[in-house]
Amino acid sequence: MGDFELGLIPDGKAGASGPQPLWGVADIDTEFSRLISIGAEKIEAVTEVGEGIMVAAVKDPFGNRLGLIQNPHFKASEAR
Repeated sequence: MGDFELGLIPDGKAGASGPQPLWGVADIDTEFSRLISIGAEKIEAVTEVGEGIMVAAVKDPFGNRLGLIQNPHFKASEAR
């Protein structure tokens, strides 16, 4: 994705205390609500962290943390 690579460790242990990547979304309120509706648990509510950037986090049913970010300054078309 945009010259970024995500690697998953198949025998890794579930957890929320390790690396905390953020998944870029266009509408964080909608995505946060959708994740909660399908079984995720709220860790951090949607919060503005400055300059219009919004973040949130949930825990999936396996105990993994999933962070969300809505960044109006990020332009996917410019990512290499």
